[in-house]
Formats: sequence, C-alpha cells, structure tokens
Amino acid sequence: MLNLYKLEIFALVVRTGSFSAAAERLLMSQPAVSQHIQDLEASLGTRLFRRGRRGVSLTPAGETLYRYAQEILRLVAEAENAVADIRHLSGGQVTVAATPGIGVYLLPDWAQAFRRRYPNLTVAIQTRTTPQIMEGLLRGEMDIGLIEGELEELDNDEIGVLALEDVEQFVIVGPEHPWWGRSTVAMEELTGQRFVMRQRHSQTRIWLEEALRTAHVQVQVVAEFDNMESIKRAVAHGDDITILPHYVVRREVEAGTLAALAVEGRPLWRTLKLVWNRHAHLSPVTRAFLRSLEKYLPRLQELAVT
Repeated sequence: MLNLYKLEIFALVVRTGSFSAAAERLLMSQPAVSQHIQDLEASLGTRLFRRGRRGVSLTPAGETLYRYAQEILRLVAEAENAVADIRHLSGGQVTVAATPGIGVYLLPDWAQAFRRRYPNLTVAIQTRTTPQIMEGLLRGEMDIGLIEGELEELDNDEIGVLALEDVEQFVIVGPEHPWWGRSTVAMEELTGQRFVMRQRHSQTRIWLEEALRTAHVQVQVVAEFDNMESIKRAVAHGDDITILPHYVVRREVEAGTLAALAVEGRPLWRTLKLVWNRHAHLSPVTRAFLRSLEKYLPRLQELAVT
C-alpha cells in the first residue's frame, strides 16, 4: 500500500528537482530522503527516478505515479480544508514571502492582526526579490508570495497570479529640497534631478528607469541602496529625491521628516500581486491567513477561499 508521507516526499522531490533541495525543504538529511524514495520504489517494484549530474528526472513509471500523486494530495488537502476548524488548531504555520516594501511596511501589521485572532498559529515572513519568490514557490519553500515586481514575461503555468491592488508611486523629498511644501510635481520637472535609487538590476530599479525613459526624463543617480530605510534616510537628510509608494513613508510624512508629492497626471503605478504554486495545495492555515487579508485587499475574495 502506498505510504502517504513517502508520496509527499516523492512529489516534493519532483517539484524541487533534486533530493538535496527536497531534504532542505523538509529539514531532513539527503540520505533520509533517498531512503524514503528507495522504500517507495521497493514497494512498487520499479524505478521512479533517473539520477544525473544535474539532479533527477522521472522515469515513465515515475511520471505516471506523479500524476496520481498530484490528485491524491489534492484530495487529501481538500478533505483537510473541509473538516479542519482553524479556531481549534493547537499549532500551524503559513510562510509568506514578500518583496521588500510589502515585507517591511505592510505584512508585519497584517500578520499581527492574524495572530491576535489565532494566537496558536504562526506567520513566517521571508523578504525576497521577485525572482527569488518565483523560484521559491516552485521549490516549495513558501506557501504564497506578495510582490510588486513586474511579471510581463511570466510563461510558467505552474505559478498563479492575482492582481490585488494598484499602488501609486510618489516623489519623496526632504526638508532641504526646494520642492518642500509642494503637493504635486510635473513629470518633466524630474529631468536633471538627483535621485537615490534601489540597486541596479532590482525589479524596482528596472521599473523606474523604464518609466522615466518612457516619459523622456533623464535624471542623475547619485546613490544606490539595497533597502528602503537607507533610501529614506538619505533623502531626509539631503536635497536628493526618490520615488516610493506612500505606505513606505507614511510615518515620516506624519512626523514631518519627508514629504510625498503626487506626480501630475498620476502616471506612476505598480501592482501588488498574490502569487502561488498552482500544484501546491493551500493548507487550512494559509487559507485562513488569506481570508484575514481580505479586509485590506478585497480582491482576494476572487480566490473564493472558504
């Protein structure tokens, strides 16, 4: 008889592409994962994987078993979600990966609100770049992702994407900048301005440079940082500018150390998105967390998480 635990390990090896990656995800040793697969192969009397230098690939028997495994694990998850009472669980965890702005300035408050309602459950937050989140979802390293990175070239049907909210981007200045005291600025006024930006090749930097190029705006990049706190501090204590969403600078604006200027015509927007692995089934804890976010992100109701 098939062992469900070994079947889950088998499916994870397939999704991650190697025994070592599956072992890391399961917090097991690689020999332990190999032994589980060998036991499964022995019980079925057939080889499931071909081992190679670049990882493992499925044999024809393995491909057949994986199709069944996906359906079996889907039914198990469906049954679990149908009968589990999240209010009475003694423990459980949802792992959420997010791009820096969301992970630092939005998710902690959302996670605390969830914890107040379900004190026995845990929200583990990982701050990653968009490419790292996409790869991590495929490897089973997190349950869901929240990103603002652009996905125009996404061609992987394993990843589900739901646009949740359009987020306006503002010009941010400190008290020493001549624009302090203004509420708006024209896009063309950005030409020649001294900018503090995220590091090269980040999704935010790529998006911003493309937006400026499209508007025929040329700026001076005078500093680059890999986190938003450093960007805010640099702008607050100098006469340079940056572009950030309002939620990142809300407290500084309220304290009077930064000002957020709307760009006339409101041309600068990014989209907050939920991403998930279509082949990884959402646990009751993950579903409860998504339901708790509906008050902040109403479009989550389109997932019909019940």
